[in-house]
Amino acid sequence: MRKFSLQLLTAGIAVMLTAVPGFSAARRNLPGFSTSSLAANDDGSTGLVPIGFTINLFGTSYSSLYANNNGNVTFDSPLGTFTPFNLVTTGTKIIAPFFADVDTRGPGSTLMTYGNDTVNGRPAFGVEWASVGYFSAQTNKLNSFELVIIDRSDIAAGAFDFEFNYDSMQWETGGASGGSNGLGGFSARVGYSNGLTGSAAVSLELPGSAVNGAFINGGPNALNANSLNSNVVGRYLFSSRGGTIGGGGGSPSGPVATPATTTPVLIFSGVMLIGIVGFLKARAS
Repeated sequence: MRKFSLQLLTAGIAVMLTAVPGFSAARRNLPGFSTSSLAANDDGSTGLVPIGFTINLFGTSYSSLYANNNGNVTFDSPLGTFTPFNLVTTGTKIIAPFFADVDTRGPGSTLMTYGNDTVNGRPAFGVEWASVGYFSAQTNKLNSFELVIIDRSDIAAGAFDFEFNYDSMQWETGGASGGSNGLGGFSARVGYSNGLTGSAAVSLELPGSAVNGAFINGGPNALNANSLNSNVVGRYLFSSRGGTIGGGGGSPSGPVATPATTTPVLIFSGVMLIGIVGFLKARAS
């Protein structure tokens, strides 16, 4: 399937920023997290893969998940959506360390990998996006980030922690999401959701979600320059106990765990863009 970059429609909202050299080394990058890989692709997903232990996520027990190329994992079905949607209002149960249009087909991009290892003596499952490019097969800018799910059944059945870990983050948007040169348009979102809406919704987006230039190196909410509930720069720690996600131990540094509020930009043009891209994708071979 092909996606068509309609950059002329969104050039006016692109924010051209230069990535700042130097970054943290928050990723654990354990060898077990590279045991399996998803072949070079755009918008692909794994089948159900075992976590290696059972977690209680929002009151439902899961022992497997779908790892999606576009910077997230889901639990009820794979997700191929490439333009990030609002995690605070979504009907999808999702954990998203960097929901954006990852494309691993370009020369110089690594593959998304996943597998099991041990963190602090506890079983862990990790998904790595280490030096991955963006749509369409672009590798002039690369992102390196990681999701780690850590078994804490030593505390209670189904209890777990999860980490978002970031090294260098140079791009925020794919070309089919209004981006130009990896920047601007409908930028990445970071957070999680229980997949319910209204009063039953439990969700969070980190400040900087959907804000042009916020998450990349040198941005006002640079993911590799801040932390949450951790003394490791670039690490964001959350804990789930009894199916309820909290911030984890320690004192927050950088972004606080509250939903981000963003202002839509050129909504009409954006809807037209996504609709046209979806139509062309459906017709492309």
